[in-house]
Amino acid sequence: MGSELNALLEAIWYGRHPLGFVLAPLGWLYRLAAGLRRLAFRLQLRQIRRVEATVIVVGNISVGGTGKTPLVIWLSRYLARDFRPGVVCRGYGGRSRTWPQKVRADSDPATVGDEAVLLATRCGCPVAAGPDRAASARALIEHEECNLILSDDGLQHLSLARDIEIAVVDGDRRHGNGRCLPAGPLREPPSRLKSVDIVVANGEAARGEFRMRVSPWKAINLQGHEAPRELSAFAGTPVHALCAIGNPARFLDMLRAARLEIVPHVFPDHYVFSRDDIAFGDGLPVLMTEKDAVKCRQIAGEEHWYVPVRAELDESFALRLGMLLGGSADHSE
Repeated sequence: MGSELNALLEAIWYGRHPLGFVLAPLGWLYRLAAGLRRLAFRLQLRQIRRVEATVIVVGNISVGGTGKTPLVIWLSRYLARDFRPGVVCRGYGGRSRTWPQKVRADSDPATVGDEAVLLATRCGCPVAAGPDRAASARALIEHEECNLILSDDGLQHLSLARDIEIAVVDGDRRHGNGRCLPAGPLREPPSRLKSVDIVVANGEAARGEFRMRVSPWKAINLQGHEAPRELSAFAGTPVHALCAIGNPARFLDMLRAARLEIVPHVFPDHYVFSRDDIAFGDGLPVLMTEKDAVKCRQIAGEEHWYVPVRAELDESFALRLGMLLGGSADHSE
């Protein structure tokens, strides 16, 4: 069912499926609502809250995976040279009754969300999750002494004042059919990108954009009983490719580029796996994304592996970021 739904959405949003035209009026209403919401904040009809730290928002104008999380991980490590960064995120899928939640690498993704646990595992800095971004940021400032806040997927969370906005676009799929939800993949119209400080393209970059390359590292066994393997070690035999992410094609294509023969298993984004979902009974290796691995660790077997990725950005991006931050040394004292 997940793969069928993804295929339909791909056809509507990134092709010329007739449902795109049928849904177009709903897309116009969504776009109008987004514009009115931004206007309400601009006219101070809705409250914008500022925190005592530099705030960098990383987000996108479309749904689905564009590569925000690898960029946030890169930023958290790069900025740790001059700042004490912390990361706030929505905690989507988490069922905690109290927010914000401090997130650790061993936190339960069912409580705080899968992306939150991934960020806590990889960022090397404090992470807080919760629907109220300002409250999460204040918790990190008060309890962790953070002086720079990275807001993951926060472009549309306008109640948190920000100093820098970074938008990530898919360099291959771009903006699809250019329509807003549900007729297209956009949360806001493409003109929104004119107001952000930096546009990063995951893949091919257009003029004025900074290119980001996301590449896989070695596959890591979820049980930890085997040494990491190069992807090429899985060539010559079929492998199951498991993913529940916003853009499953990117992960599947990455495995195909490594010349692996894959049997794809696509689930909806943030899907909660059961043991039956990931056990195929044929002894073949199962490769999954790192975000999916945080939910599968307790139910995985020896045949389960995940493939972490890392972002690479040009020096020009770091220079632009430094210019926007200005006096970064002052903030680190």
